[in-house]
Amino acid sequence: MIFFRSLLVAMTVILSAYTAVVVANNGMDLLTVFFADMAAMQWPGQFNLDFMFMLALSALWVLWREGVSLSGIGLALCAFFGGALFLTLYLLVLSVRTQGDVRKMLLGRHMPAH
Repeated sequence: MIFFRSLLVAMTVILSAYTAVVVANNGMDLLTVFFADMAAMQWPGQFNLDFMFMLALSALWVLWREGVSLSGIGLALCAFFGGALFLTLYLLVLSVRTQGDVRKMLLGRHMPAH
C-alpha cells in the first residue's frame, strides 16, 4: 500500500505541475482544443475520445461506489471533469479511510457485511 500511495502522490504532484505550466502558457481554453482535435479526425482526436471514455468509466465507477446520491453525483462529475488529478486524490483518501483494504476501496457501499 505504501508503493500505491506513493505513486498516487507522485502522479498528483507531477500532473498538477504540468497542468500549471500548460495553463500558464495556454490559458484555460481546454474544451475548444479538446473537441477541435476530435473534429479533425486525427490521432490527437482519437486519443481525446479514448480518454473521454475512460473519464466516463471512472465517473460511472465513482457514482456506483458512492451510490446514486447528491454526493455521489457530485463526485462522479468531479471524476469526469477532474480526470486523473481527481482520481489520484480520491483513491489516496479512500486508501486511508479504508486502512488499505482494497476490497473496501473498490466496492464502497457494495461491500458485503460479514
